Amino acid sequence: MTPSQKPSPNRRGVLRGALALGAAAAVPAVATAAHAAPAAAPANPLVRQRADPHIHRHTDRRYYFTATAPEYDRIILRRSATLAGLATAEEAVIWRRHTTGDMAAHIWAPEIHHIDGAWYIYFASAPADDVWKIRIWVLENKNANPFRGTWTEKGRLATAWDTFSLDATTFTHQSHRYLAWAQHEPGMDNNTGVFLSRMANPWTLTGPQVRLTTPEYAWERIGFKVNEGPSVIRRNGRLFMTYSASATDANYCLGLLTADENADLLAPGTWRKSPVPVFTSSDTTAQYGPGHNSFTVAEDGRTDVLVYHARQYKEITGDPLHDPNRHTRVQRLGWKPDGTPDFGVPVADGPLRILGKGRG
Repeated sequence: MTPSQKPSPNRRGVLRGALALGAAAAVPAVATAAHAAPAAAPANPLVRQRADPHIHRHTDRRYYFTATAPEYDRIILRRSATLAGLATAEEAVIWRRHTTGDMAAHIWAPEIHHIDGAWYIYFASAPADDVWKIRIWVLENKNANPFRGTWTEKGRLATAWDTFSLDATTFTHQSHRYLAWAQHEPGMDNNTGVFLSRMANPWTLTGPQVRLTTPEYAWERIGFKVNEGPSVIRRNGRLFMTYSASATDANYCLGLLTADENADLLAPGTWRKSPVPVFTSSDTTAQYGPGHNSFTVAEDGRTDVLVYHARQYKEITGDPLHDPNRHTRVQRLGWKPDGTPDFGVPVADGPLRILGKGRG
C-alpha cells in the first residue's frame, strides 16, 4: 500500500475518517416463478472507500470481498452471490486492531483465501509504538462459514529479513503453494520489491525467497521506489503476475511479470518483466492511480474480471494515504491474440457490461 521510506511526522497517526459502506449500484433482481431475471450489472465504483480490494469466488459460487478500510483499524468482509451484490452486501468486521503491541496500527491490504478446508486472511500490521514497522500477519478460521467461527491469530509470517513487508498473496502451481509479497531488501536502493517463496503451510515459508522484481524503470520510481501488491492469474500456458508501482497518487499503476507454466518459478530468468506499465491513470475516463489489483471471474465462471482501486480525481491535498477515496472498481479483463492480458484503460464511472450484451 505504501513504500517503506521513513515518513514525515504527519503520517504517523492512524486515520480516523468517515466510514462509507458501499456504492450506488443495482441490487440483483428477484426471480419470478415463471422466468429468472438476469443478474444486475455491477457499477463503478463497486464499493466506495475500500482500497487494495481482494475478491475470492469460492466453491459455493459466492463472492467474498475484503479490502483496506481508510481508518486502517480493522478487517472487513462482505459476501454476495453476484459481483453487483457486493456493493450493498452487509459488511462484517471480523477482526480489529489491538490497542497495544505488534498488531495495533496500519491494518492494510487483507486478502482472504480458502486453503485445505480452512479460511486464511493475510494482512499487514505495525506496532502501536512504531507504526511504520509494518510486517505480514495471518488469521485462520476453520469454520466453513468465515462469518462464523473464530478467527485465530497464527502470528507473523516470517521472511528472510526483519524489514518492512506487506501485500502477501498466495497461489498454487504444480502441486506447490507459493507466497508472493512486497518487502524492503537490505542494501537495495528502493522501498520495496516483490518476492516469491514456497510455503510449508499457510503461515510458514520454506526454501529460498527469490526477488522477482525491483523498481528499475522511471515509471516505477515516481514519489517512491515501489513494487508491491502482487496478484497472479494463470491462462494460455503462462502465469501472469501484476504488481503496483510508484506512489499511491495518480502515478500509481500496474506492471506485469510473465512466466511459462512449465518453468521453475523460483529459477533466475523465469519471470519476464514488461518495460512499460500495463494499466495507468486515464484523463479520458477520469480514473487516477489504478492499482493494487486482484483477479476474479464473472458469474459465468469463465470471464476474467480485474479488481482494483482508483480515485476519481488527480489532485490530492496532503499525503495520499490520508485521502480515503480509493474506491473498489471492477472491469472485464480482455486477452490479446498472443495470449497475454489486455488491461485496456480504467473504465469511467457507471454501469458495466462484463459478460456482454444484456448481462452484468
